Amino acid sequence: MNALNPQLLKNGEAIGLELVPTFDFADFGDCLLAEIRKQGRIAACFAVPVIEKSRELELFALIARDRNASVAVYRTHIGERFPSLTPNCPQMHLFEREIAEQYGVVPYRHPWLKPLRFHNAWRSGGDAWGRPADQHPRVGEMDFYRVDGEGVHEVAVGPVHAGVIEPGHFRFQCYGEKVMHLEISLGYQHRNIERMLLNGPHPATMPQVETIAGDTSIGHGLAYCQVIEALSGCEVPDKAQSIRALALELERLANHVGDIGALAGDVGFLPTFSYCGRLRGDYLNLTAALCGSRFGRGLVRPGGVLFDLDSALAGEILAKLKAVQGNTMGAIELFFEAPSVLSRFEGRGRLSRSVAEDLGLVGVAAKACAVPRDSRFFHPTGVYRHIFDDLITEETGDAMARTRVRSREIPVSIELIRRIGNNLPDGPIRAPVGPLKANAMAIAMVEGWRGEVVHVGLTDGNSRLRRYKIVDPSFHNWMGLTMAMRDEQISDFPLCNKSFNLSYCGVDL
Repeated sequence: MNALNPQLLKNGEAIGLELVPTFDFADFGDCLLAEIRKQGRIAACFAVPVIEKSRELELFALIARDRNASVAVYRTHIGERFPSLTPNCPQMHLFEREIAEQYGVVPYRHPWLKPLRFHNAWRSGGDAWGRPADQHPRVGEMDFYRVDGEGVHEVAVGPVHAGVIEPGHFRFQCYGEKVMHLEISLGYQHRNIERMLLNGPHPATMPQVETIAGDTSIGHGLAYCQVIEALSGCEVPDKAQSIRALALELERLANHVGDIGALAGDVGFLPTFSYCGRLRGDYLNLTAALCGSRFGRGLVRPGGVLFDLDSALAGEILAKLKAVQGNTMGAIELFFEAPSVLSRFEGRGRLSRSVAEDLGLVGVAAKACAVPRDSRFFHPTGVYRHIFDDLITEETGDAMARTRVRSREIPVSIELIRRIGNNLPDGPIRAPVGPLKANAMAIAMVEGWRGEVVHVGLTDGNSRLRRYKIVDPSFHNWMGLTMAMRDEQISDFPLCNKSFNLSYCGVDL
C-alpha cells in the first residue's frame, strides 16, 4: 500500500484498525482536499484519545466516494493545536468546532471557532475556550456574528418556540425585511448520547439510539444495528432485511407526507394541510400494525428484528397502503395545482448546486439542488441492492424543489413497500450476535427520510466500544438553511425552515 493511499470500507463493513494507515497532518489535509475536489464528501470526522487520558488525539475522517460505493478512511494524530482545515474545506466547519469543545484542542485559523453545544468538556483539561471540564457552560451564552450600519437591525428568534418542538436559536442580521446573515445556535438540550454509548454495548443502548432523533427511530436504530453486526460478523436473515426496509420506507412516508402538510399550513393552504395531518397518522398506524409502535421502536435489533411479518399481515398492510395512497396523491395534487401555493414556494430559499456541494449537504436538501445523494443508490445494503434504482433530484434548489423531492419520493417508497410485501422470503427473523471484534472499525450509512444517517463504531482491545460517532443528516444541512436565507425576506423564514425541516436533537448528541 502506498503511504498516501487510505483504507477503503464498504457500507456495513468492519476492518481491523491496524489496516488503517496514519498520515502526517499535512498529508491528511491535502488528501481530504483532494478527495473533495474529486467529489468525495466528509461522511464523518471525529477524534479519540490515543490512550486513556492522553493529550494526543487520533483524528479520523471518513470520506464517502459515492461513485465507487466505498468510504475512504483517513487517520492522523493531533496535539493541543492544529491548523484548521475549514478555510479550504467548509465541510469541516462543525466537525472541528465539535472536536474543540470535546477535547480542548484548538484548530487555529478556524474562521468562527465557538462552541457547538453547551456541555462539559470530555476530558480533564477542559475545552478550547479555557473552561474547566467540570464547569458547565451557561446555556445560550455565546458570541454571534453582527453586521453594523445605518438601518441594520438584529432579530432573535427562540430558543423557545410556539410549537411543541425542541429549542434552537436563530439570530438574523437584517436591513429592513432583507436577511443579510442568519446564524443558528443549537445544543440547548444536550443528552450526551455518544458518551453514554462508550464501553458498550449496554442494555440501554438500543432505546437510547432510537431516540437520537425520534422521527428517525428506524433510521438511527438500523444504522446502530449494522455497526454492531459488522463488528460481530453477524449475517442478518433475508426476511429480517426485508422487514427492516419496509419499516424504513414507512418512516419516510409518514414524515414526507407530514412535511408537505406542514408546508401547506405555513402558506395557509388548508385543504392539503388538513388532509396530510390525518394521512401522516395513517402511515404511522401501518408501522404500529407491524410492531406495536407508531415510531417503530422495538422493531429493529442487532441480528434482525423482533416482530415477524407473515403473509396475512403483509396483505393487510398493503391493502391499507393502497387506500391511503389514493388520498395522499389527491392531497398533493391539490397542493401543486394551486397558483397561490406555487407563487409562495417558487424561488424561496434558493441554494445553488455549488454551495450544496461545498457544504456537503445530504438527503432532500442536496437532491433539491441537483446533487444526487442517496445511500440506497450509492451505498446499498440488504434488499436495496436489488430493488432500488429511483434516484430523484430537482434543479432549482428552492423551497419548491425541496417539496417536490418529497412528493416524488412518496410513490417510490410506496412501490418499494409493495414489492417487499409481495416478495417476503421465508426463514428466521433474527440471527445470534457474537462478541465484537477487538481493535476494529465499522461504518453504517442508512438513508433516513431527511438524508444519510452515519454511525461509526471503534472497539478497543477488550472488544468494547472505544468511540461511537453519530452523524444525523441535520448536522450537514443546518448550514444549508443559513445560506438559503441570505437575501431572503425574514417573513419567509418559517417556510424556508420547514422546507428543510431539520432536527434539533439530531445535532445535540
